[in-house]
Amino acid sequence: MPLNYPLQYSFKILAIAQQLAVRDARGQLLYYARRKLMKLKESVTLYADEAQTTPLYQIDADRIIDFSASYRITDRHGAVLGQLRRRGMRSLWRASYEIEVPGLGTLQVREANPWVRVADGLVEGIPVLGWFSGYLLHPQYDVRDRAGRLLTSLRKEPAFLEGRFALERHLPLDDAQELAISLALTMLLLLERDRG
Repeated sequence: MPLNYPLQYSFKILAIAQQLAVRDARGQLLYYARRKLMKLKESVTLYADEAQTTPLYQIDADRIIDFSASYRITDRHGAVLGQLRRRGMRSLWRASYEIEVPGLGTLQVREANPWVRVADGLVEGIPVLGWFSGYLLHPQYDVRDRAGRLLTSLRKEPAFLEGRFALERHLPLDDAQELAISLALTMLLLLERDRG
C-alpha cells in the first residue's frame, strides 16, 4: 500500500506513557503505539487502532538497556521489515542511527542540528513554558542512502500540548522500503523523546 505523504506523527505530551499516532496526508490512521513503562528490554507493538485491538507491527530491542541497541522491525506474521540501530557514542551529541532496509542496505539517520534538540529538551522541561516549546524549536532528522542522497526528513512542527512531526519524502522508493523507514523513524522518535 503506497504511503500518502507527508506523514504526521503526533505525541500526547500530557500522557503518562508515551502515545504516538501516525497518520497520512488525508488524516487516516496508519498505526498507533503506546509505549509501556518500566521495561528493561524495549518492545513496542504498533496497532491499527487507538483501542489497541489489532496489532500490525512489532519493534523489539536485541538487548536489555544498551546504548548501542538494535531494534528489529517485524510485521504481525514475524516477517522482518527492517532494523534500526543506534550508533552508540556517536549519538551522545547528535542523534545518529542506521536503518537497515531490504533492497536498500544501510541508511544513515542524522540530526540536522543538535543544538535545536538540546534547547528543545531544556525548554520542554520547564513547567508551563514547556507547553509552548513546540512553537519555538523544531529538531529535524534526515535519512540518507550510502551515496548521501536525502531520502526523507522528519521535522518537528509547531503544536500546542502535543509533539507533532512531519515525514516528507524527497526520493520515491518502493512501498515496503518506505514503510520500513517510517516504522524505524517511529522507534527513533520514541527513543529521542526520552533524551529531550
